[in-house]
Amino acid sequence: MKSCVRVIISGRVQGVWFRASTKQKAKQLKLDGWVRNNPDGNVEAVFEGEESHIKEILNWCKRGPPLAKVTNVEIKYEEPTNGFENFFIK
Repeated sequence: MKSCVRVIISGRVQGVWFRASTKQKAKQLKLDGWVRNNPDGNVEAVFEGEESHIKEILNWCKRGPPLAKVTNVEIKYEEPTNGFENFFIK
């Protein structure tokens, strides 16, 4: 079953390769969507794909890459749009 989720990741998440690592992990899991740095210091991402893969990326987001220190992950489920053809960094 296909799912879509938007996440806001807080903590030390900018300047620690979070976006590049997220893209790599999403591609491994065959997820579509995007990731970006927000001006407030958080990282925002939208993931679309198989529900089991969404769960796996959400667990990964709670840790992030080795230099990150994640303090919170806000999760909001959305309707899948099928509007993404890949995963990219905004």
